[in-house]
Order: sequence, then C-alpha cells, then structure tokens
Amino acid sequence: MVREVLINEYYDWICDIICETKPKQLKYNKLLTYLNTVDFDYIIGRDGNRAEDGMDLRYRFGYENAIEQPAIADILDDRPCSVLEMMVALSLRCEENIMSDIDVGNRTGYWFWNMIKSMGLYSMTDEYFDETEAGIIVDRFLNRSYYPNGKGGLFTIPHIEKDLRNIEIWYQMLWYLDYILDK
Repeated sequence: MVREVLINEYYDWICDIICETKPKQLKYNKLLTYLNTVDFDYIIGRDGNRAEDGMDLRYRFGYENAIEQPAIADILDDRPCSVLEMMVALSLRCEENIMSDIDVGNRTGYWFWNMIKSMGLYSMTDEYFDETEAGIIVDRFLNRSYYPNGKGGLFTIPHIEKDLRNIEIWYQMLWYLDYILDK
C-alpha cells in the first residue's frame, strides 16, 4: 500500500470517529491536523497507558479495514502517539468501556469535543485557527501548567479539592465523569 494513501486514510478514519456531528460542519481540519502532528509527551508515568491506547488505534484501524499488521507497523508505527490519537483513543475508551448507553447512542465525539473545550481550543475552527496559539495551549496541557481544577487540560472539574495537574489522565477522566453524572 502506498504510504501517503494509508496515512491519509488513517487520519480520515480518526476524524470520522469524532466528527459525526456538529463539529465536522464547523470545519476543524486545521486543528485536528495540528493535533495529529504533536507528539503526546507525558510527565506522569502512567499516562504512558494513554499513549499506548493511542498507538493501538492504528491497529484497530488496520483490523477494521482489513490491512495487515505488518503494513500498519511499517507505515503508521514510525512515530510516537500524537495528541490527537491519544485524545480519540481516550474518548473511545470513555464511551465503549464506561459510558456506553444504547438509549443515547455513541457519544465518542461528545467526550472528545468536551476535552477540546476544556483545553480552550474549541474556537479554533479553520476560519480562526492560529497555530502559534494552539501550540501554546497544547504545550500548557502537555506540561501540566493548566489550572489545578483542570481548566486548560483535558477535564475541568469545578471546586475539586485535588490538584489535577498531579493526577494521571485516566483518573482525571473518571473524576470528571463522576462530576457530570452528579450534576
């Protein structure tokens, strides 16, 4: 398979997971492309699990599209997990492993776009995308220099007593889900 074709098909597949609703209409291609170019570097060791989930997306894509594992390994596994891959994989885990509800349908995109909002990136449609500003926001997330309640990170939890900057992403997500379910 031609390298660029597979890379583009994979990117489109990822975007389709999270853009089945309104955000696709708002044109976030520049933001999503940017997030796909940034490596997910993590400070807290257990966040390595989120990177592994993101890289596993590549093989899920291969499985769902009948592409052999060696082709995925040779072409897609040539770089670390991107921020986009990590966030999409986390959204899938949230929906498929925790929040799945046949009555409300698939909310994978909902979880993803709530993380985008918490980070402060939601206004960056293609029309207003600013790569410099996006870089500052993503660096703030990666360096965990966001607010203690998570604002600027993936999950904002008002009035939480813990400093989310010191908590692995998985637990931040679980606490966020507890918060929204209690509202």
